Amino acid sequence: MAIVDTTNNTAVQDLFNAKVKTSTDNSSLGSAASAATGNQSLGKDAFLQLLVTQLKNQNPLSPQDNGAFVAQLAQFSSLEGINTLNDSVNAISSNFSSSQALQASSLVGRSIITQTDKAMVDTSKSMTGSVAVTAATGNVSVKITDKDGNVVRTIDMGAQSAGDASFIWDGKNDKGEVAPAGTYTFAATTKNDKGDSVALATSLPATVTSVTLSKTGGEMLLNLAGGMGSVKLSQIQTIGT
Repeated sequence: MAIVDTTNNTAVQDLFNAKVKTSTDNSSLGSAASAATGNQSLGKDAFLQLLVTQLKNQNPLSPQDNGAFVAQLAQFSSLEGINTLNDSVNAISSNFSSSQALQASSLVGRSIITQTDKAMVDTSKSMTGSVAVTAATGNVSVKITDKDGNVVRTIDMGAQSAGDASFIWDGKNDKGEVAPAGTYTFAATTKNDKGDSVALATSLPATVTSVTLSKTGGEMLLNLAGGMGSVKLSQIQTIGT
């Protein structure tokens, strides 16, 4: 009777188990996907090679258990599925970034409303802003100062309920004269129950001049005219013409 070398079969089994052990344990999807990406080619080749070797060297009097064989197939199938899913997620992320870039580029030259306290104002016409009133109050005022810190105009908005309260500046100072065009700061305040001044956030118009794309996949920035800095796409409240 022929003698079957079961030592070799055991070694092959150990090697096979070692190849697939760490890839399908109860680890996170991200860790498994990373492992699959790093060993994609090796995993497929090793699987076929080890599978054929196992079948060739198994003991015919004590063949490999069907359950273990099926488990090994399931492990590699799961690993391949995770790798495919990872590729799909990366493709979706890339498409989303491209779509977001296209959307942002269409905003160049357009007017937006964003939360800020500064604005480039063409005083030959009226401009509209808003104040975020946190709670109902008896009086809200907006103080407008020029680039040198001089108070140009104070707008009394009176009593306001909680929410966004709009105001209009006609471009004139407190003397009724048209103020020079330029950069102005808007400081909205109210009084609390103790009579102390409380600052409120303002939202003002701005014009988008360019878009800065993130090299790390983060959110892109919209650069504003007049040295007003930049804002994230998600910080835009209203898009004008």
